[in-house]
Amino acid sequence: MCVRRLFQSSYFHWAWRAAFLKPMQQGTRRQTHSGSTYRAVIFDMGGVLIPSPANVAAEWEVQNHIPSGTILKALVKGGENGPWMRFMRGEITTEDFLQEFGKLCSEISKTSVPVDSFFSRLTSKQVAKQFPVMTEAISQIRSKGLQTAVLSNNFRLSDGKSFLPVDRKQFDVVVESCLEGVCKPDPRIYQLCLARLGLQPSESIFLDDLGQNLKAAASLGIRTIKVDDPEAAVKELEALLGFPLHMGIPNTRPVRKTMEIPKDALEKYLKGLLGTQITGPLELLQFDHGQSNPTYYIRLSSHELVLRKKPPGSLLPSAHAVEREFRVMKALANAGVPVPRVLDLCEDSSVIGTPFYLMEYCPGLIYKDPSLPGLEPTQRRAIYTAMNRVLCKIHSVDLHAAGLDDYGKQGDYLPRQVRTWTKQYRAAETSTIPAMERLIQWLPLHLPRQQRTTVVHGDFRLDNLLFHPDKAEVLAVLDWELSTLGDPLADVAYSCLTHYLPPSFPMLRGVSGCDLARLGIPTAEEYFSMYCCHMGTPPVDCWNFYMAFSFFRVAAILQGVYKRSLTGQASSATAEQSGKLAESIANLAWDFAVKEGFRIFKEMPATKPLRRSYHTWAGPQSLPSSTGTRSYSSVPGASSAHASKRALVISPEDLSPPVRELYDRLQRFMEQRVYPLEPELQRHQASAGRWSPSPLIEDLKEEAKAEGLWNLFLPLETDPEKNYGAGLTNMEYTHLCEVMGMSLYAPEIFNCSAPDTGNMELLVRYGTEEQKARWLTPLLEGKARSCFAMTEPQVASSDATNIEASIREEDGFYVINGHKWWISGILDPRCQLCVFMGKTNPQAPRHQQQSVLLVPMDTPGIRVIRPLTVYGLEDAPGGHGEVRFENVRVPKENMVLGPGRGFEIAQGRLGPGRIHHCMRLIGFSERALALMKTRVKSRVAFGKPLVEQGTILADIAQSRAEIEQARLLVLKAAHLMDVAGNKAAALDIAMIKMVTPAMAYRVVDRAIQAFGAAGLSSDYPLAQFFAWARALRLADGPDEVHRATVAKMELKRRM
Repeated sequence: MCVRRLFQSSYFHWAWRAAFLKPMQQGTRRQTHSGSTYRAVIFDMGGVLIPSPANVAAEWEVQNHIPSGTILKALVKGGENGPWMRFMRGEITTEDFLQEFGKLCSEISKTSVPVDSFFSRLTSKQVAKQFPVMTEAISQIRSKGLQTAVLSNNFRLSDGKSFLPVDRKQFDVVVESCLEGVCKPDPRIYQLCLARLGLQPSESIFLDDLGQNLKAAASLGIRTIKVDDPEAAVKELEALLGFPLHMGIPNTRPVRKTMEIPKDALEKYLKGLLGTQITGPLELLQFDHGQSNPTYYIRLSSHELVLRKKPPGSLLPSAHAVEREFRVMKALANAGVPVPRVLDLCEDSSVIGTPFYLMEYCPGLIYKDPSLPGLEPTQRRAIYTAMNRVLCKIHSVDLHAAGLDDYGKQGDYLPRQVRTWTKQYRAAETSTIPAMERLIQWLPLHLPRQQRTTVVHGDFRLDNLLFHPDKAEVLAVLDWELSTLGDPLADVAYSCLTHYLPPSFPMLRGVSGCDLARLGIPTAEEYFSMYCCHMGTPPVDCWNFYMAFSFFRVAAILQGVYKRSLTGQASSATAEQSGKLAESIANLAWDFAVKEGFRIFKEMPATKPLRRSYHTWAGPQSLPSSTGTRSYSSVPGASSAHASKRALVISPEDLSPPVRELYDRLQRFMEQRVYPLEPELQRHQASAGRWSPSPLIEDLKEEAKAEGLWNLFLPLETDPEKNYGAGLTNMEYTHLCEVMGMSLYAPEIFNCSAPDTGNMELLVRYGTEEQKARWLTPLLEGKARSCFAMTEPQVASSDATNIEASIREEDGFYVINGHKWWISGILDPRCQLCVFMGKTNPQAPRHQQQSVLLVPMDTPGIRVIRPLTVYGLEDAPGGHGEVRFENVRVPKENMVLGPGRGFEIAQGRLGPGRIHHCMRLIGFSERALALMKTRVKSRVAFGKPLVEQGTILADIAQSRAEIEQARLLVLKAAHLMDVAGNKAAALDIAMIKMVTPAMAYRVVDRAIQAFGAAGLSSDYPLAQFFAWARALRLADGPDEVHRATVAKMELKRRM
């Protein structure tokens, strides 16, 4: 039976419709201006405002290898008393529903069904996006004075809020089944909606995609529209209402409240300009792109115009010069450059509040997405070629003939621009951005010599070009606000910004990470070569400077937009995002500066200390930024050019240039984004909501992704094609892992935290393609968490062969029974996978009895008994759980490698994990020592500073020596893993696990002693460092096991 027919079951209609809509406050009645008798339009959600849930279920089942129709059958099972309908009426919680629903799905499909994953997909922002055609229609309906409402069968999420993935401000009334206790098609819920609208049935129109819901509405006298296709439904609604629901002008929207202009005064001015005989109402819309000068579409009689004005309020010096825009566009039009025809410049602020100019409206296409979706590769290349050619045309304009000799100063463009944008940034500064401070110092010292002076656009990029709708031809170049005379290569670099930004970057999408060759889009290098070929000029070797300068400008612009957003002056609704983006862009600019100046950095002495900033939870003033240096007194003077898989690199300064750049970027992110937020993260971890993930962590994860600081842990030998990670060697990652270890929260932020790293590497090494698709992908994306279940309370689990949990085969499944504890991460609501180790054959040889299974966490029979604490610390939200597995049925295809391979898998998983733990412990120790040094310099006891006490000095010296010794041992182990393999490095891995936790335990203990009682508090990270250091003397094998391993191998080697 096809999916569509399944959704025509009466029970199922009720069930699905019960899932899709949200509440809203009742709005005030507006005066209507339509000619129809209707006063309100009522919308259903799924299939009307957002995509149909039928498609969600069908696609999800295919992606997750679930038998087709499983979800549908479970939804209708039980009818009105089934879990789905009770969930829609608000009678059970999300947790109870998922538990009951999961059991039903598993019974129906005879396999484990990850209903948590389905529910997440159902409610995700990626799926539940409102159709633009509906958004536009609602806006038009409300502009005519009609009311709008949502009538939804709906449910509550786990946070108690109802699920409504649309903007409540679009609706006067929202009625939700989970809040009212009644679902469609019950007539009472329609009557309730009408009562809140204050209307009779005949005064409203109801849109739904399900027949029985429409039938119930029609029986009450409500006019109905069946929605099979949103576009067709909007056309039918237009016919009933008697007015258009499409604005008709692309990329426009109703004027934002803070950007309104006096229409009467404008209309009077226009009639004076165009002729007093002009009649008809003035239509005014605002273009939704652009961050600087507000731009409007005007229709008056038969005239279509564009108005561009200065924003209101106090502005930065020389910014928003619409007068210059008007002048240059007028001149360039005469020189053959495609620009809109300008009509008039009005410098009288009394007309609409600020100066403005008018130009003719030019219809065409604006490509906001630089990946050009929907086009063929040849079409994409033609678009970028046309873009390149029009830039060449701008740069070829004869300045004297165009009357633009004095449009800007001749020569010294880059020095002036650096000064200008530095001044603009300083005027808009709201907080210190370290990368901007570095750039302000660096840029003036590395200026290239300017070869030519031309007109430069200043903001030349794809979405400032208007294209012909049928061919790759630029009809008009828009937004000349930043134009002047200058270095043309600045325009070329600026037009390549999107090549270095990810597609998810807000406000300016990019193509970084996209397969440009497959898309047909030229790379930045190809684009630059194309420009040089068209212009007949040789390429330059300082491209990275121009990119650094371009991103520096963007960061300054975004900071200005952000400051204006604080007072409501910014012209874009997304302006408030620009505060965080300015810092991200500045960091990207600095990355290019590092590339440009890397020769200088390589010439720095290898023994120069790396300066580090160690922050505390007590606030930024607790530690001076200059404290905490790491000195390498015995570093060999190896050149970074020779730092390869065969060379042991002891100092980060000797890492290869790409890895050193990554290391520096990671340090910057830690200093700028992680340490300052630790107090807030610690407060969340101690709050009542600690068992839910911190939203701040999720935000930081997205920022880390955008910075390319993601999945750094996978070693090169495991992932030689770099399909999953950064392609670092174990030794290279060791240096980065130490930096992450300086904060308890950092590993998760970069998706480099245990036990996920070990589980992901397990899947990469040993998983089937199906297992990777189902589990590895969401883990790599940071959308899921996982746990590893091995330790058992009733046996000495330090000997993994002791485990007693059973795995037996039954009817094509494996059935698990066992009692596990200290299962880290299992309490995290995002935990979707348990990697389970148990015995499949107790009679087999000792190390071939164990097997590893991938167990979905929503499988019936998994019961968390309690969370465990480490010295009273819960380690929320992941925690450490004691868990029972009772008749847990898992499909046979979830076995990893095969029966009896568990011990082999566990050992392969633990090697890199032990390296990671040890380097994080060294990070703990470095930060603890830095905190200790700062503390003893600021405290006085018994008449003199603590730093002058002999015992304190001895402790500091001892800690430094122990840290350096442990680090060298860990680096050696990592190096051996790279060059000889994990098995050959077994002795060294055992030694670091024996040495490093004990070292960290002692170093942190000395720091706590120096702090006194404060060291025991949550004001500083020392107490948690101490607890982790002590715990890691047991985790991944107790010290005694590693000592025994080392001793046995030593004896074999000597005898």
